Amino acid sequence: MRKIYEKNEILFAVLWILVYCFTTIPIRGNLGDASIWMTIVLLVIAVGATAFIKINHLEKKYGLTGWPRNTKRYLFFIPMWILVTGNLWGGFGMAYDGMSQVFAVISMLLIGYVEEVIFRGFLFKALIPKDGIKLAIIISSVTFGIGHIINLFAGQASLETVVQVFFAIAWGFIFTFVFYKCGSLFPGIIAHSMVDAFSKFRNESNSYMTDWIYMGTTILIAIVYGIYLAKLTRAEAESGEGS
Repeated sequence: MRKIYEKNEILFAVLWILVYCFTTIPIRGNLGDASIWMTIVLLVIAVGATAFIKINHLEKKYGLTGWPRNTKRYLFFIPMWILVTGNLWGGFGMAYDGMSQVFAVISMLLIGYVEEVIFRGFLFKALIPKDGIKLAIIISSVTFGIGHIINLFAGQASLETVVQVFFAIAWGFIFTFVFYKCGSLFPGIIAHSMVDAFSKFRNESNSYMTDWIYMGTTILIAIVYGIYLAKLTRAEAESGEGS
């Protein structure tokens, strides 16, 4: 993997995305999120990606050196922290019983970590030298959203998948923007993991209206982030450092 990384970082990122998709889709489709096998596979991918970063001393590049300093500067985090609770706006419920719920929640937490490292770390950083900050944010966010089309192969309904794609693009934009502005991947990892984990505690019987409110609010916040990004100075955009 090191040779591929050195030769073509975008190809390296795409290969990680493919590995992630083609190992988790069959498990999710046949066994579901609550399977211990889903948890094991995600853990292996998470350990593999982290080991590559650690061995090659790429923690700083991929924002894994720690929490961003001077957190008070990042007031734009606040909408993201509010949005992570969206799956609970319609009430509380349990997706599974017993250990199945435990495995499902652990899998969701791992998905948050893996997807942030792959899409916000590997892909986003690979795109910056070639496409620049703004286009890199757009491409990585759209790619993240479109990637959710794979849920069709896991048995999810087509309309639900289409809506989820646009919802994921909005979240992808928020996560990428936050990473770009603060330089740390940890806020996005925590927020992403919370969104996914809370999805296993939502009240399915009372979620229709709140789901639409949640998706609409998320898309609106993503647009606001986009307007803010567009107003960055050229120096900020070229340096890749947020204010």
